[in-house]
Amino acid sequence: MPDPIITLTTDFGVAAPYAAALKGVILALNPAARLVDLTHQVPPQDVFHAAFFLANAVPCFPREAIHVVVVDPGVGSDRALLYVEVGGRRLLAPDNGCWTLIEGGGEPRVIRLAERRFWREPVSSTFHGRDILAPVAAHLSLGIDPTLLGPPAREWVRLARHEPRPVMNGLTGEVVFIDDFGNIITNIRADWAQAPGVLLVGGVTLTESFRWVRTYADASPGSLVALTSSNGLLEIAVAQGNAARRLGAEVGTPVTIGWAK
Repeated sequence: MPDPIITLTTDFGVAAPYAAALKGVILALNPAARLVDLTHQVPPQDVFHAAFFLANAVPCFPREAIHVVVVDPGVGSDRALLYVEVGGRRLLAPDNGCWTLIEGGGEPRVIRLAERRFWREPVSSTFHGRDILAPVAAHLSLGIDPTLLGPPAREWVRLARHEPRPVMNGLTGEVVFIDDFGNIITNIRADWAQAPGVLLVGGVTLTESFRWVRTYADASPGSLVALTSSNGLLEIAVAQGNAARRLGAEVGTPVTIGWAK
């Protein structure tokens, strides 16, 4: 497998040496690996943020890429580490559901990492990303058969999908992601929400103060808008501003759309 791609997604931040250690372990085993930092700025221990991030980023990569995910609040416990094939993509991740929002391809193939000959010794009780996930990724990039990594997993943690629910003359969902611009991404499909009569965010009613647009440039700076996000979900934004700060919204804040009777 020439010049394989290995991506890294962690909550390590950019100042600590942890991400660099992952890279060193991988390159020591396979100097030809192409390492791609997806992000090291997942909020600490925020598994759902990682899951949303991965579900939107991983499908854009070549199918042969190997995605290493180290967002692992359960490190050192009895939680498993997994090799996963889902939607035609390959991931190495803790068994905390961080990969389970990736869609497509039928039932996933899941293997529990158990074969220590592919690990780095000694294994730290607090850094399984460096000592297990990184070396396993390097060995996979060199072409080993995943079946050598351990036994098939029969069960694994799945994140609950919070689906919108119908209400009187409308639909209630919630904020599932806030990007660095302060744009609010909901779990409501935009094609369900076109031109509602009322839009509420966290109990704050937005009526005359917002409008539907196709793109941010269609609104004057400071305008509150609703639009279809790049992943097809209802997005609430402030043109050249920060909607989450303006509305006091955070992940989990309820969002309701309503239609005139």
